[in-house]
Amino acid sequence: MEENLLKTCLYDKHVALGALMSPFGGFMMPIQYSSITEEHNAVRNAAGVFDVSHMGEIFIFGPDAEKFVNHVFTNNVTGMPSGKILYGMLLYPNGTVVDDLLVYKEFEPNRYLLVVNASNIAKDYEWLCAQAEGFEVDIINDSDDWAEIAVQGPLAEKFLVETLGFAKAADLSFYTYCEYERVCDNHQHRLIISRTGYTGEDGFEIYCCPDAVNEMWDKLLAAGVVPCGLGCRDTLRFEAGLPLYGHELSDSITPLEAGLGIFVKAKDKEEFIGRDAILAQKEAGLTRKIVGIELQDKAIPRAGYPVEVDGVQVGEVTTGYRSISTDRSVCMAMVDKAYTELGSQVQIRIRKKVFPGIVTKKRFYETNYKK
Repeated sequence: MEENLLKTCLYDKHVALGALMSPFGGFMMPIQYSSITEEHNAVRNAAGVFDVSHMGEIFIFGPDAEKFVNHVFTNNVTGMPSGKILYGMLLYPNGTVVDDLLVYKEFEPNRYLLVVNASNIAKDYEWLCAQAEGFEVDIINDSDDWAEIAVQGPLAEKFLVETLGFAKAADLSFYTYCEYERVCDNHQHRLIISRTGYTGEDGFEIYCCPDAVNEMWDKLLAAGVVPCGLGCRDTLRFEAGLPLYGHELSDSITPLEAGLGIFVKAKDKEEFIGRDAILAQKEAGLTRKIVGIELQDKAIPRAGYPVEVDGVQVGEVTTGYRSISTDRSVCMAMVDKAYTELGSQVQIRIRKKVFPGIVTKKRFYETNYKK
């Protein structure tokens, strides 16, 4: 029920703007303001701002912080410079995914920030704490004290520098961050700006206290940045071939099956949770994999629709849309290994009809942003 859902610090502003609100990850979140298409195109062509305050912030610090993060994280943080960010996953021992996340190497020694998916905050925190025996670390779920907005699009840097006054943002390279300080409720609060995103475009994530995030949201909208809901956040990430936990990644899908093996450093690290299972899966060979599929029709493939070959189901759609940027009906789907090669012919069953499709790359749209 709605009364049991959490609300971000920007909730009242979404309602005042007439946003369509819906449950997501335990929060009432804006799905769209004007339309998903208009908001999607704003990010592709100019700039949009998203409320992503539902995301979780978990801090890990202490003498064994690097050792512990390497123990639970698929990517390799050994020697990672301060100010750098890595993408990767937390794995169960069987190689399936607890969550996918970003790890920030902080400027203070022996300190990391883990940014996790909203629906997994409690699960991730409990899981991390359960793995900490024998490590000298502190693990703090500080999600309630942080709010976050994402400014995405080719004009994102301009708005951060000219509208918000964050000159240091222009010097950030992809997957790095800088810090400022803001006074919130009469005390100093860190403000983190990272050059990251979930759209395929240039963009930034800004983390701070709720008061500061409310102020920045108002300034950005006044300057002409388009407010964007989770509807276009999904269409944008999908076109860029980025996974969504619960669809392309889950506790029943491994990173190799998701095509994300590049973020699993099984050769570089001698030990991390799930490593043995990943190596065994590599040696045995995959039996299935997430692929892209383009339909030869305007019908729209949705998550859960069967993928078939000659009337036999060989997979299932994980995410599908009529791509806004390309005007093509495309989807990502988990399919049997025999049909994962580019150019493989398959069919998507949509209710009582089947529609021919061809296996393609998962990245359906190439942006102009050079990382």
